[in-house]
Amino acid sequence: MEFLQNINDLLTEHLGEFGPLIVVGVVGLFMILVTLPFILNQPEDPLKKLKRDVNPKTKEKPKKERLRQGNRNEQLDRFANFLEPQDAEEYTAMQLKMRQAGYRSKDAIRVFHFAQFTLGLAGLLIGVVYVTIILGDQDLDGTTQLMYVFGPGLAGYYLPKYWITRRVEERKQAIVSGFPDSLDMMLVCVEAGQSLDQAIVRISSELRASYPHLAEEFEIVAYEMKAGKEKDKVLRDFATRCDVTDVSSFVTVMIQSASFGTSIAEALRVYAGEMRDKRVMRAEEAANKLPTKMTLATMGLTVPPLLVILVGPSVKGIMDLGNMSAG
Repeated sequence: MEFLQNINDLLTEHLGEFGPLIVVGVVGLFMILVTLPFILNQPEDPLKKLKRDVNPKTKEKPKKERLRQGNRNEQLDRFANFLEPQDAEEYTAMQLKMRQAGYRSKDAIRVFHFAQFTLGLAGLLIGVVYVTIILGDQDLDGTTQLMYVFGPGLAGYYLPKYWITRRVEERKQAIVSGFPDSLDMMLVCVEAGQSLDQAIVRISSELRASYPHLAEEFEIVAYEMKAGKEKDKVLRDFATRCDVTDVSSFVTVMIQSASFGTSIAEALRVYAGEMRDKRVMRAEEAANKLPTKMTLATMGLTVPPLLVILVGPSVKGIMDLGNMSAG
């Protein structure tokens, strides 16, 4: 006990009152980071492998399962209960968020939570190293030490969430920018005699070079329609994935046009014209905001040099006169 007390006193003397807690945290993080690669690289259970490869019913079924689950990460599958929300509503909301950000892999949610866990631990480790090594010779109080230790950890934990939010907003802006052009192209295809399904397939291939995010969404719509999914359901899912007001209005117009039996080409012509006018209005709004945004920058970069040029010589002359009077 005397030996442990001496170690405790030594740590408290050099690291402050939270010295033993910091050392225990460092040891715990080190053990987790050391054991994590071994856990992820753990060989597969031979019995599970045998059950997957040998199927008594048919030999083709395992191949089909591998095709369906080809992009599934078996290493992350072992930690599914830890890396996935257990509540169905929370899981669905998170899956929708990842799809809106452009990540449609089956492991997207697991990778997201794994990134949060890994970056959080890395931030804690950086904070502990910063406090113990860089600031080890400084006398810091407990609150400051906790801030330096847990601050990087919290930043690392919330960094993936910030990245996903930013990706969602960027995709929304890209979809809003390219949607009027896609409506014009769809109107041309429909008036040329193509059906709505064929027009969507053509749009998904033509827009890929200029608006890849919107083209990807139209491609999903085309595949779902080919798979036999109800058109109303496909269009509503399209609006939910995009989460853009213009797309939601377009879906409403298409569903109502199909329900009431009106001409799709006429509805597209009217709505495409409204979208073109709306794009012009957005451009004019951005142009009108520009002078206001540039006012502060112009004043900050122009007024100080002008004051120096205009007032500087007068101030210099007054200072010289003051020095001559004093002399």
